[in-house]
Amino acid sequence: MKMTASPFDILQYENHIGGIGLPANDGATFSSENPTIGLVDGKFADSSEPDVSYAVEVAHKAFVGPWSRLSPTDRGRLMMRWGDRLVDAAGKIATLETRQNGKLFVEMLTQAKAASKWLYYYGGLCDKIEGAVIPLERSSVLNYTLREPLGVVGVIVPWNSPTFLTIMSIAPVLAAGNVVVIKPSEITSASAIELALLAEEAGFPPGVINVVTGGRAAGESLVAHPSVAKIVFTGGDVGGKLIAQAAGKRLASCTLELGGKNANIVFDDANLAQAESGVLAGIFAAAGQTCVAGSRTYIHESIYDEFVERILDRVRQIRIGDPMLADIQMGPVATRQQLEKNESCIQRALSEGAELLYGGHRIEVDDKPGGFFFAPSVLHKTDHKSWIMANEVFGPVLTLTPFRSDSEVVHLANDSRYGLAAGIWTLNLRRAHSLAKQLQAGTVWINTYRALAFNSPFGGYKDSGIGRLNGVEAVSQYLQTKSVWCELSDEVQDPFVLRT
Repeated sequence: MKMTASPFDILQYENHIGGIGLPANDGATFSSENPTIGLVDGKFADSSEPDVSYAVEVAHKAFVGPWSRLSPTDRGRLMMRWGDRLVDAAGKIATLETRQNGKLFVEMLTQAKAASKWLYYYGGLCDKIEGAVIPLERSSVLNYTLREPLGVVGVIVPWNSPTFLTIMSIAPVLAAGNVVVIKPSEITSASAIELALLAEEAGFPPGVINVVTGGRAAGESLVAHPSVAKIVFTGGDVGGKLIAQAAGKRLASCTLELGGKNANIVFDDANLAQAESGVLAGIFAAAGQTCVAGSRTYIHESIYDEFVERILDRVRQIRIGDPMLADIQMGPVATRQQLEKNESCIQRALSEGAELLYGGHRIEVDDKPGGFFFAPSVLHKTDHKSWIMANEVFGPVLTLTPFRSDSEVVHLANDSRYGLAAGIWTLNLRRAHSLAKQLQAGTVWINTYRALAFNSPFGGYKDSGIGRLNGVEAVSQYLQTKSVWCELSDEVQDPFVLRT
């Protein structure tokens, strides 16, 4: 592995397998772009099936070897030490991620530091995994269960919050005693390798955490490998369905954290200042590049005009520019493709009758003329059945829609193939909790938005995913149960002797 020191030099990384850096088997590489300047910024190994197969083989050897010989308590201590290393390296990790995906440095720094809490939490759970004794009718038989790890788990992570989502995905996997092969997004490959290096500095045996970089060929090889017991994927619903289908052919299971078209609901009795901040944070704080983006905001008709003007007033003031600067509030979108998608989604919405209230176009930042900057965009008068209301943009595009009643807004919010998250803004707690029960979403926030914790389960309904991240529940997904029966008496149970 090599990383050049100057921020203006090209980043160069190899795969990280078994504790060493390795080029792709055929020497192939791919390049990544820095979205703030629109120029090539990194070169990485472009892995294919032989590289993935070798990483899985190395991971399996670590699983049956040094990793399985560690006590659960010792595994937990390693995870906690890794958390300490991550806190110390948070600035370096955040700089790499901002350089590769254009999100605000302060956000990437906060996420890198917060990810350590997941390592502390799951490190503490390592020696809390227990079986059970089953009370059988036959008292001479001892029947108990063992909770055992699956083996090698393949982890495919996206580009929008690479470190945070990588740690969120693999911490319960490791706590359960498994090993991992990580395939990061080709947009943000650097930080995954840095995380693996930090883990080994903390004392993890080589081969427990492996990273193969590359595109679709690497991902498909990982999903198809017969020795990969489970796939953890965070990304779009189209990709998630293809992965589930491919894994299902060999009866491998998946944990899928997929997309969302999330509803943010503002009632007339809400604290409007609080709701205003929540709506802005839900869509523009990360340039809309988050699966929980509150891209559909529903506003009670009695406050619709007032609240829309409040939102527009704030949107006009958003400071856009170099995401490394502390006073910037929104950086570029991550890729040229996303920039073009934002434009095309706006144009399609307008062609289907929506009205553009603000934005909808690329913008030029004076000292970053090649950057992938897109104006925060606000639409209203969108037909509920239009494309923009049904599909995830993954950009800074917000739709505003009035509603009249609780039942109407519940219907509108639930009328989606997605069910990841929702927000409710009201001071009427009876209404809030009633709606929280009715909304078809894996997470419902009341008078807050984009809140996550290591010990609170997170995942989606419907096309937003399968399984849960975070909390004790997550660990169970990476364990298999063995039932052990032991006859304690001397009785001979001859099958050919009749019993009375």
